[in-house]
Amino acid sequence: MDKNNYTSLHGFILLGFSDHPRLEMVLSGVVTIFYLITLVSNAAIIVASVLDSHLRTPMYFFLRNLSFLDLCFTASIITQMLVNLWGPDKTISYVGCVIQLYVNMCLGSTECLLLAVMSYDRFTAICKPLHYLVIMKPHLCLKMMIMVWGISLACSAVPCILTMNLARCGNNLLDHFLCELPALIKIACTDTTTVEMSVFALGIVVVLTPLLLILISYGYIARTVLRMKSKVGQGKAINTCGSHLTVVSIFYGTVIYMYLQPGNRASKNQGKFFTLFYTIIIPSLNPLIYTLRNKEMKDALKKLVRVAYESTKTKRKWKS
Repeated sequence: MDKNNYTSLHGFILLGFSDHPRLEMVLSGVVTIFYLITLVSNAAIIVASVLDSHLRTPMYFFLRNLSFLDLCFTASIITQMLVNLWGPDKTISYVGCVIQLYVNMCLGSTECLLLAVMSYDRFTAICKPLHYLVIMKPHLCLKMMIMVWGISLACSAVPCILTMNLARCGNNLLDHFLCELPALIKIACTDTTTVEMSVFALGIVVVLTPLLLILISYGYIARTVLRMKSKVGQGKAINTCGSHLTVVSIFYGTVIYMYLQPGNRASKNQGKFFTLFYTIIIPSLNPLIYTLRNKEMKDALKKLVRVAYESTKTKRKWKS
């Protein structure tokens, strides 16, 4: 049999942390807990921002999209990850690996671009407050989201195709718990320069360019905030932007470290823990970061909890 066709027929074996059985047991519990937190917290933000009329603004429209994106991101990998951590079956089909790789790259790219769009929204709200609702109309927000998804879908396809077409000479042992791009590049038995350059080009389009736009936006925001005479206005602007900047710093820092480096330089387990961090931990932290410093969101969530409690109480009365 042609060794280059071996993986397409038999798929991959995900080694994960199989050499540390006890660590797998601990990680499976941690992953499950954070996944439940991600589901509940992001779903709560989506429902609260939809039901509360005070949160039907461009800022919360993009926050809903971020929460939805985080839900999709974790859901796309969590099943395979838990199967890998819990049971003896460490295999994934070739088609399953292709789908997982493409979906993860697409969702990651979308989040990078969405964070840049959110920074533009904050720039408009703080630097051009009188024209905010005129500029950030609902149809423009929708167009921005369509553009973000379109760019991500198109740009993620090229490195994904190039990576999956690399010759592996029959090597189907993937030293990871999911189909991650750096891990797939490592097992190639041919020159990977083209793939690594395509990944770097993708990084420029969906990571470095949006990051530059974010930095420019916050440069203007900082100048505007420093010129404000109202301390209350300064505090509100800092609270709103502080949440977004925290999310940007954590997410972009992790992604830049993971992808904007040659595929063979990461240590054996370092890449796995970074993947756990940005696929499981970050999506669970985002709702917390945005709600802790946002009074409107806190009030909306309290209202949602109160409505849910009263609804449950009413149902119990009817049953009794």
